[in-house]
Amino acid sequence: MNQQRPPKFAIYRLPLILFIVFWLLAISLWQTTDNRFYLFNFGYIGTAIAVGIGLYVSLPPKKRPLGRRVAQFLVGAYMLVFLGLFARENMQIEGFFFYLLAGMFYGAVIHYLVAKIFGVFLFNRGWCGWSCWTAMILDLLPFKRHRQAPLAAPFWALRYVHFGLSLGLVALLWWGLGYRVQEQSVTELYWLFGSNALYYVIGIALAFLLKDNRAFCKYVCPIPTLQKVPARFALLKIAGDPNRCTDCGACTKMCPMDIDIPAYLHRGQRVLSTECILCVECVNVCAKGALSVSFAFDGLKQQ
Repeated sequence: MNQQRPPKFAIYRLPLILFIVFWLLAISLWQTTDNRFYLFNFGYIGTAIAVGIGLYVSLPPKKRPLGRRVAQFLVGAYMLVFLGLFARENMQIEGFFFYLLAGMFYGAVIHYLVAKIFGVFLFNRGWCGWSCWTAMILDLLPFKRHRQAPLAAPFWALRYVHFGLSLGLVALLWWGLGYRVQEQSVTELYWLFGSNALYYVIGIALAFLLKDNRAFCKYVCPIPTLQKVPARFALLKIAGDPNRCTDCGACTKMCPMDIDIPAYLHRGQRVLSTECILCVECVNVCAKGALSVSFAFDGLKQQ
């Protein structure tokens, strides 16, 4: 994903590796559980992500974000429409809590454990940048480059309040009112689409109010509370060459999560911020090719 491309065909190494890894996982789970859902689920997601990244590395710089948009819609729509509408699974965070309490190892539980918790140790918060069904809509809004300074620190606590309220609601319904999740029920469908409609309304309103497409992700979304620790130790991160960096500020201006990327470069570090969603917008806009996606372990380096 570097601005200066490697030799022909080498640019497809990452999407090919991801394609193989996901299909090996899909086949392994299918064979060990005799459940074809795993074959289709992980095979489809791996193929969709590989197609998106393949498009990204193939296209000229100005059109590369199209690859990420394709991956967002292929994966996000599958989660929301197929698993949600047709399979009637509550893919919201409350559904994850309910399925865990019920001991149901269904698609929602698999998704959260793989994409939003344990998978983050490997792929960082790539889910947020490349696959989220909420962000796939918010990224279509007109504020590609946010036009004002981020909100003060206390507003970042809203995501933790949201997480606590979701967990508290589930606890109240489960232990207080005796609610039990019902497999493939209309109730789960209502919960999924009602919650998503609320997310979209809040996300779009915040985007226009703050002139920032990703305002919902930064201030309200509860998912980063699950990702903070694994993202700190993620193997995939943005790296750079400080000798090629001219401090033009383009990467910071285009970063949807307001990360001061050059500060990490000049300290000889990869981008250690757990706010990074690995959208690679910074890599794409760097005129000097100083940034790239790297695979390494950072240990306990200070941020």
